[in-house]
Amino acid sequence: MENLEKQKRISDKSDSKKGTGGYEETTVECPECGSRDLIRDYERAELVCDSCGLVIDEDLMDMGPEWRAFDHDQRIKRSRVGAPMTYTIHDKGLSTMIDWRNRDAYGKLISSANRAQLYRLRKWQRRIRVNNATERNLAFALSELDRMASALGLPRNVRENAAVAYRNAVNKNLIRGRSIEGVAASALYASCRQCGVPRTLDEIASVSRVSRKEIGRTYRFVSRELGLKLMPTSPIDYVPRFCSGLTLKGDVQAKAVEIIRQAQEKELTSGRGPTGVAAAAIYIASILYGEHRTQREVADIAGVTEVTIRNRYKELAEELGIDIVL
Repeated sequence: MENLEKQKRISDKSDSKKGTGGYEETTVECPECGSRDLIRDYERAELVCDSCGLVIDEDLMDMGPEWRAFDHDQRIKRSRVGAPMTYTIHDKGLSTMIDWRNRDAYGKLISSANRAQLYRLRKWQRRIRVNNATERNLAFALSELDRMASALGLPRNVRENAAVAYRNAVNKNLIRGRSIEGVAASALYASCRQCGVPRTLDEIASVSRVSRKEIGRTYRFVSRELGLKLMPTSPIDYVPRFCSGLTLKGDVQAKAVEIIRQAQEKELTSGRGPTGVAAAAIYIASILYGEHRTQREVADIAGVTEVTIRNRYKELAEELGIDIVL
């Protein structure tokens, strides 16, 4: 058991199988004591219970590579497989590409006599990758999705989820009569809410080529037709991003979350915009912890007006009994 502390601990989901809709959990627990604190010991190829020491499984298969890499270049050279499948490319990344460098498989320069032929091969390769209207639609829409997601700094899972939502909209023929940019922006907005990385309609509209009104209208239509069950956005989801933009410490962020939870218990957030409530809670917390930020600074980061912050923070302070000394 001396090497077990160095091994990777696994949780319930580490032994689960991921499907298209998320995680399909398979419960793994110790048959002796019922503990779920299990350890994979790859040196002995065993699955061991950390509570009672029972060896649950033997001869584990290590699915990782048999080679080691100490930097990015070594990893690229030693890897024998391509990039994983992704929904953010119209052909899911499964097509081949002719490299732009004029070198053969051995790294030698291609002769000038063969370069013209290689140029023609590249040109036809680009053409045959998109060979019908649906693929042209997907190619343009997914590149637009990637552009907007990059401008907003969204993580990979949000992009993949948005690409899947757009593909479902195409399969159900929801694009007809609507702009590609509008449907792509609405899919990105829905994906942000599903993945717990909320962005406001104003933020989505600022990086898209369509208006906020069109994005909202298309989003309501697409979510209804695809049956997307989206819960209302919580103000707590906006707190980390706003605090990061204001360079506030973790204590202020924790206090803002606590204020919002108390407000939710007293139903003070009902009918209020989540960004305004989050901004007001951050404003109060910054004052309480001596890291004062002006209402203008908070309003610029949150994308709301100073009047909204004043109204919300006065309501919260009065109802929650918080004494604010400016």
